[in-house]
Amino acid sequence: MKVLVSGPGAFGIKHLDGIKIIDGVEVVSLVGRTLEKTQAVADNYGIKHVSTDLAQALAETEAEAVILCTPTQQHASESIQCMKAGKHVQVEIPLADSWADAEAVMKTQQETGLVCMVGHTRRFNPSHQWVHNRIKNGELNIQQMDVQTYFFRRQNINAKGEARSWTDHLLWHHAAHTVDLFAYQAGDPIVKANAVQGPIHPELGIAMDMSIQMQTASGKICTLSLSFNNDGPLGTFFRYICDNGTYIARYDDLVNGKEEAIDVSKVDVSMNGIELQDREFFAAIAEGREPNSSVGKVLPCYKVLHDLEQQLAG
Repeated sequence: MKVLVSGPGAFGIKHLDGIKIIDGVEVVSLVGRTLEKTQAVADNYGIKHVSTDLAQALAETEAEAVILCTPTQQHASESIQCMKAGKHVQVEIPLADSWADAEAVMKTQQETGLVCMVGHTRRFNPSHQWVHNRIKNGELNIQQMDVQTYFFRRQNINAKGEARSWTDHLLWHHAAHTVDLFAYQAGDPIVKANAVQGPIHPELGIAMDMSIQMQTASGKICTLSLSFNNDGPLGTFFRYICDNGTYIARYDDLVNGKEEAIDVSKVDVSMNGIELQDREFFAAIAEGREPNSSVGKVLPCYKVLHDLEQQLAG
């Protein structure tokens, strides 16, 4: 399978690392904002074609699928562009930063019938898969999720500490992970959500702190705290409070409520959530099926985010 990757930044490189150990997949083009940086990354991964123009790369290569790791504000329009060019798409989280754009991507997927998958990596992390499997088997039932998403990002930089050409967002990006995961693990739609936010940063123009509360139709609750002001342990930490145990997930690692490690190494073929996400994308294309975290499956998350944005604006 021939794949085009757009965006050679921190997450683009994570995808390139995952793809290189997946049999039968070749990255035939790398698209980036600046030619010099894109070429350097391409040389490191043995990618022969580079471009600073997505449309040009789509036309010049035989890519069957595209992985978009571009700025949030481009996700929806580029997903639509790629599908209209006949390409399957995996777009990094978030799908969009507005409900109208999210709906437009869904409409294009329905019209084209192509695979369109969104990078909701938490569905694929072995730690969360372990919990999900036990919920499906009837061994666990979530009572509450308590989630902390903490970064120290008072300047416009990415996960590698490099300057960004765009501004990240607590609600549309970082909250999207938890809003989707909560509904996915609960097996239940979110019917109630409330949010408050801290002061707007004078230069970045975004709230640096946010708190969100959610409840599903069956009464399960989730409390989510997000910050770009946290000068301490960084990342997202999920506490599952269940009827039969408490579990804490830190990316691909899992412990119980007493901080005793749980072996999740046999949950899937890898411990790398991004690699597992990519494997699902390629498998769905090859098998002609809807993938886990398809645009259709994650779309309800973006309606919740839209409603929260409206609430915060009001």
